[in-house]
This record gives sequence, structure tokens and C-alpha cells, in this order.
Amino acid sequence: MSDRKLYRQKKQAELDKWQAELDKLKAKASSASADAQLEMNKRIEALEGKIEEGKTKLSALAEANDDAWERFKDEIEATWTSLQSAFSDAAAKFKG
Repeated sequence: MSDRKLYRQKKQAELDKWQAELDKLKAKASSASADAQLEMNKRIEALEGKIEEGKTKLSALAEANDDAWERFKDEIEATWTSLQSAFSDAAAKFKG
């Protein structure tokens, strides 16, 4: 299997993991107080947007030719860094 396919599979698995974490946060939000739900829902909505951005980047990677995939790889890494940070922030906020 090519490095490109392996990379894409790895990133897809990470997106799947984040989607599962997002589902857990949604469940936690549904049992929170109304004020807490408002705050949590804002963060959840932002996370959903970032996950969609990640999906878009992976789709672009799948469609990119061999010469362009390195450029997409850099974009994906930046998106993943942003996603990781957003999930860390949300998890810290939801614990508190």
C-alpha cells in the first residue's frame, strides 16, 4: 500500500475517533443545565465545523494527483493541529 493511502487511512481513523468523542460530548451536553448546554452547544458546533473541514481536506487529498498530495498533507497537518487543540479546549471546559 502506498504511503499516501496509509496516511489517508491514518487520518480517517483520527477523524473517526474525534467524531466518537464529539458524540460523547453531545451526550454530556444533553444532560447538563440549560446554561451549560448553551456553552457546550457552541463548542460542539465549532467542533463539528472543524471535523467537516477535516473531511473536506481528506477528500481533496484523495482527488489530488501525486505531485499535489504533499501540499495537501501540509494543509491536513495544520487542520489536525487545530482540531486537536479545539478538542483539548472543549474537553477541559466540559470537565470544569
